[in-house]
Amino acid sequence: MDTNRRDALKLGASAAVSSMFISNVMAAPGDQQKIVVEPMTGKAGLRIANYLPKMGATSRLGLVTNDGFVVDIPAEAARQKMELSFDPTSMISLAASGNRGLVELAAIFKNRSANLANVNQVILLSPIPKPQSNIYCVGWNYLDHFEEGLQNREDKTVKEYPKVPVLFTKGTQTMNGPFDPIPYDAGISTMIDWEAELAVVIGKKGKNISEENAMDYVYGYTAYNDTTARDIQQKRQSGQWFKGKSLDGHGPMGPWVVTAGGVNLQDTRIICRVNGVEKQNASYKQMYFKIPAIIAELSRGLTLLPGDIIATGTPSGVGYSRKPPEFLKPGDMVETEITGVGIIRNKIA
Repeated sequence: MDTNRRDALKLGASAAVSSMFISNVMAAPGDQQKIVVEPMTGKAGLRIANYLPKMGATSRLGLVTNDGFVVDIPAEAARQKMELSFDPTSMISLAASGNRGLVELAAIFKNRSANLANVNQVILLSPIPKPQSNIYCVGWNYLDHFEEGLQNREDKTVKEYPKVPVLFTKGTQTMNGPFDPIPYDAGISTMIDWEAELAVVIGKKGKNISEENAMDYVYGYTAYNDTTARDIQQKRQSGQWFKGKSLDGHGPMGPWVVTAGGVNLQDTRIICRVNGVEKQNASYKQMYFKIPAIIAELSRGLTLLPGDIIATGTPSGVGYSRKPPEFLKPGDMVETEITGVGIIRNKIA
């Protein structure tokens, strides 16, 4: 077990936890709704956002405080005369920097300037806007979701629950921002569905990782929605998943990454609301294959890299299994919440 890495993950945000414990609600740029800074459920963690200080500026990483302010990492590093071990414009580079990067972030946070923008004054982007590989996904990771789809799936061959995690990928062009619109084209699909998921960001390179050591490879967590075109998935592609899940912009993620020490998975819930109405609500405890099992299976003969994204599966309550079925239409607002991590909000447009 990599105890040094685990200790650094805990250390990395001790300053963040000690500042303020009450979440703050801020106005989203160009949106009447609010950005919610969720209280972290872990003992120590950092919220790391990828953002634009203003339109037309260069994107960079920032630390989001509990009271809703953003610490500009490259600007603060320059002010504090700190030489960073990572590129402060890249979450992938930061994840790859390991323990050293976390310690540097903790120092930046501790000695931060008082002159900070609040989160409603900036433009939040996907934490990893250009994934280096397809987004890894887990299918049927909640028993009730497997059961609810039995009657609706075009492919009737799978009737018993799988013995290992079912894995597939979404194309990198699906990546979308936490508050950006999800494209809708009725000429392509009229059966767009929601799938709220907890996503894992990998923190170090690994292959054939054991379940016992798997959590040492987790850098942090973020909210994700595996938005799916059911007519493409179930009819046009005869039940095959990739194309129906890989339309452009059909994978919003964010609003930031919370490092591993800031999330108590046992207290984590996965929630989806459409136009304010709750559609999905489940606990991490209800996942059939937990994160260590997912990482172990995925890494069998396959090398995982820092910055790789794993969407861990969606619970029951998706639209196509409802009676009658429900699908997203232009103007709808989809809200994906991972308690202790954050909330993303995407309009269908």
